[in-house]
Amino acid sequence: MQNFVVSARKYRPLRFEDVVGQSAITETLEQAITNHQLAQALLFCGPRGVGKTTCARILARRINEEAGGGTDGDEDFAFNIFELDAASNNSVDDIRNLIEQIRFAPQVGKYKVYIIDEVHMLSTQAFNAFLKTLEEPPAHAIFILATTEKHKIIPTILSRCQIYDFKRISIKDIQNHLIMIARDENVEFEEDALHLIAQKADGALRDALSTFDRMVTFTSGNLTLEKVAENLNVLDYEYYFKITDAALKNDISELLIQYNEILNKGFDGHVFINGLGSHFRDLLVAKVPKTSNLLEVGERTKQKYLQQAVDCDVKFLTNAIEICNMADMNYKGSKNQRLTVEIALMQIGSLTAEDERIKKKSSE
Repeated sequence: MQNFVVSARKYRPLRFEDVVGQSAITETLEQAITNHQLAQALLFCGPRGVGKTTCARILARRINEEAGGGTDGDEDFAFNIFELDAASNNSVDDIRNLIEQIRFAPQVGKYKVYIIDEVHMLSTQAFNAFLKTLEEPPAHAIFILATTEKHKIIPTILSRCQIYDFKRISIKDIQNHLIMIARDENVEFEEDALHLIAQKADGALRDALSTFDRMVTFTSGNLTLEKVAENLNVLDYEYYFKITDAALKNDISELLIQYNEILNKGFDGHVFINGLGSHFRDLLVAKVPKTSNLLEVGERTKQKYLQQAVDCDVKFLTNAIEICNMADMNYKGSKNQRLTVEIALMQIGSLTAEDERIKKKSSE
């Protein structure tokens, strides 16, 4: 049996141009290396899974490649890269041992590169022991610090580093990367299914790749929107479309039946009413061509939004959003949370009832 390699490792970028969604940072770093303007202390900060450690490793390798004038010594340069996990090596002694190593120049290549991950986990004493070395490092030493929590790093450290803020990766960028991997792995997929995985990842590519691996196993290599939504415990868009159709027809009994079905499937009422408010917001956005590109859904689902938006007027949608928002705020404090959502659904189902009565009277 072959050892399975998770996608996050198998497809970890080895070059700056392969890094997803951080082009501003990778281009700046590449220019700094080419023009010999790289600072000796850099701080990479941002959410988890957005490429901080990956960029640190690529940068460490590129620094010595550039200094060595090529890639021939690539294997030797690996000995010049030192990684320290500050989460488990956060004491003064750990930093003192590191400082002792720094004094010695590299035997191969021009630079020793020290990558300190989760640097915010260092103790105050360890930070203080590190200050002098960080301010006046030997000419052969470059420090790359990485953290998810910049606010926990003392100002004296921050002032000695060149800071790079990594952003959350866009849903579109994650989706495109998943499409590339799915094709490479011969996995059948619906684009909306990959979009849902990207959406669920909340800007973290590593999370998206972990979810992708799980979904490939669950669906036996055929990623459909229905199967992915079921496994991720995400309420299918179809429910929101059905509920909107019932509300437009003033069919309150159908609204209550649909909500009961959603609860029986194990979904939380609070998550549902939040999602319904977002659905009405997306319909409002879909009504105007200028704002329709704000829809963060797959292409097939987008077409459904554009179709349903034609049947909804702006007044209905704004009122429905307001009702969902009120139910959301009142939900946690309510003693009967199911009734809170049902009242909201009944109010939404009654929004166009007056208009229908006026239409009937005018046609008589």
